[in-house]
Amino acid sequence: QVQLVESGGGLVQAGGSLRLSCAASGRTFSRYTVGWFRQAPGKEREFVAEVRWPDSTTSYADSVKGRFTISRDNAKNTVDLQMNSLKPEDTAVYYCAAKAIITYGVWGQGTQVTVSS
Repeated sequence: QVQLVESGGGLVQAGGSLRLSCAASGRTFSRYTVGWFRQAPGKEREFVAEVRWPDSTTSYADSVKGRFTISRDNAKNTVDLQMNSLKPEDTAVYYCAAKAIITYGVWGQGTQVTVSS
């Protein structure tokens, strides 16, 4: 399985933007479905977005639809999450994950996103 490392988190004011990057090491994950998830304080981990293999179809949680964009760059072996119009309720630890055959079995360490009001 691939190893995943997230980066790009930080502190931003409401209405601002951040771009998260999920980088794969060890091997390419161009043939994996890759997703972004988040876990806010006191809440369970939730799905945010994914880009599917092999057709690159994207899917988003209703809470981020129209604000977040997931994209894959096979040349860089990364999957990015562009987050615009951020809200305080977007504050969470964000994780990327790759589907190993069936389930999201490979996870990164997470990156903190904090949105202030």
